[in-house]
Amino acid sequence: MTQGIKTMVYPTRDAAQAKALISIVAGVAPHTDQPYYVGWNVDGQEIGLNPNGFEQGAAGPVAYWHVADVEATFAELLAAGATAVQQPTDVGGGALIATVADSDGNVIGLRAA
Repeated sequence: MTQGIKTMVYPTRDAAQAKALISIVAGVAPHTDQPYYVGWNVDGQEIGLNPNGFEQGAAGPVAYWHVADVEATFAELLAAGATAVQQPTDVGGGALIATVADSDGNVIGLRAA
């Protein structure tokens, strides 16, 4: 069961500038402002910045599908031919994320809280 895409995370090399720009378009200050993640909730949509994203292999923004079971969905996607990008990882606060790539290199994010 999916709740759809509810999270978008942008990798950034300049978190201060990216934070200023996103704050303008979001119209609010971030709810989380840490060296590892800056995040906003905009009408139920989580918008985030990952200051380490490029070093972790991100080539651009990642849309995260909110699923009931990240590990099971991750395994199903691998069985269907996807390639693992990031194994299921606990990122704190009870959130689990993972990413895979399709045969064209498009990244699919998974998230469960």
